[in-house]
Amino acid sequence: MDQPLSARTERLTSWRADWSGLRVAVLGLGVTGFSVADTLTELGAHVLVLAARGSEEHLSLLEVIGARFLEHPDDQGAPDELLEFAPELVVVSPGYHPDHPLLEWAAQAGVPVWGDIELAWRLRDKVTRADGSPAEWILVTGTNGKTTTTQLTAHMLVAGGLRAAPAGNIGIPVLDAIRDPGGFDVLVVELSSYQLHWAHRNPGGELAPLASVCLNIADDHLDWHGSREAYVAAKGRVYANTRAACVYNTGDLATRELVEDAEVQEGCRAIGFGLGIPGPSDLGLVEDVLVDRAFLEERRSHALELATLDELREAGLGAPHSVANVLAAAALARAAGVEPARIRDAVRSFRMDAHRTELVAVASGVSWIDDSKATNAHAADAALRASESVVWIAGGLLKGVDPAPLVERHASRLRAAILIGADRSALRLAFQRHAPGVSVVEVEGSETEDVMSAAVRAAASVAREGDVVLLAPAAASMDQFTDYADRGRRFAAAVRRHLEGGDGDHDPALPTEPAPGSGPVGDS
Repeated sequence: MDQPLSARTERLTSWRADWSGLRVAVLGLGVTGFSVADTLTELGAHVLVLAARGSEEHLSLLEVIGARFLEHPDDQGAPDELLEFAPELVVVSPGYHPDHPLLEWAAQAGVPVWGDIELAWRLRDKVTRADGSPAEWILVTGTNGKTTTTQLTAHMLVAGGLRAAPAGNIGIPVLDAIRDPGGFDVLVVELSSYQLHWAHRNPGGELAPLASVCLNIADDHLDWHGSREAYVAAKGRVYANTRAACVYNTGDLATRELVEDAEVQEGCRAIGFGLGIPGPSDLGLVEDVLVDRAFLEERRSHALELATLDELREAGLGAPHSVANVLAAAALARAAGVEPARIRDAVRSFRMDAHRTELVAVASGVSWIDDSKATNAHAADAALRASESVVWIAGGLLKGVDPAPLVERHASRLRAAILIGADRSALRLAFQRHAPGVSVVEVEGSETEDVMSAAVRAAASVAREGDVVLLAPAAASMDQFTDYADRGRRFAAAVRRHLEGGDGDHDPALPTEPAPGSGPVGDS
């Protein structure tokens, strides 16, 4: 006789457990969904993947690994094939909304639902250290700065002599990291609010990281979470069960409150980071020096030097938000035992990823900057603050966030705004109400190949010596581009074509000013 479902799933706690024959439905066939299917089939589970679509590569690989695929529209309930399969477990990819019909079916049927992070945590002993123990986890979340902080932390850990790797929402699925045959001492796992929503929901699957951080909180993904409160609560899950250090932003009260409310393990410390002079148990700045007053015995009277602002500037990390990311990463690395000298070495050798305040070109006194990674208002705010006179290229999918406060805050520094994307109407209204003196140009073309050429041409027509043309969209990219990296690459290519005189004549015509109350044109 088969074991009861609860007994079957309770014993799935490590790679060595008997997963063979377990029937698992996997929702989604992106990078994460495929990594889940690949891992489970390797364990001997029977896997059925349901998704509205999948790439040719992933579809062909599913056949190779022995998983089944069922094309299933996002708005429909459980199909007959799923009912016949009778899954004992559902693993959901990030982004599936909690009220998705398949998840509602799973809840009604009493089938446990795990996220990919919980699955990876249950399998973490696949990555072992020299003593055979599982790799430590360090968790990173926040509205902005997650990827840079994750990469910085991993870089610092490696500089400190540890085998470490960034994983999670950063682009390397954590399930791929835990199956790396080389093994790691520490995994630095970037977590989105979607992934955190599914964390800590099932007995035996609760994460217990060595250290964790929520870098900042600002409105984002409100359309998915339904409210700011739900979004903040999801972010706060990063601190649950932390064992050594809950790192928070002293300049962001919401992160401190999340730490205060968190259920952590005995002995865990709250460690602050900020751009001011640090108190005991904080990391911060003393003049132009980054210092640690948290991880030393005499922290009430002494501080340890970590790096200088000049060293950060040489590494492209001199902007205030980047300095904050360095301090957060240093706190996490110090919690793992990395010495201050090794943190300095890591800062000196670190380089930012593309599409993060990346200088594309300087011509005729105009700087062209790609910050396509600024996919929300908080990130765009940081980028705008760094310049005095800006031609701002903005727009895309606003994810339910009102852009008006951002427009009002920066109206005085804007020479002009070039609007792209599906949600242009909200931006247009924000400029009409809060920055009527700023020239606004809308790019009406909907073809991906034309959008950036038109935007660059429009920006060049108004930019003056000393200006910065800044792509910081404050919005997601999927309305017109594959992702933020595709958007940034196309911007950089369009800038170079324009500066070389090769911009074609096929771009859509650009109105000089939108008519009040006119609707957006293009993708919706």
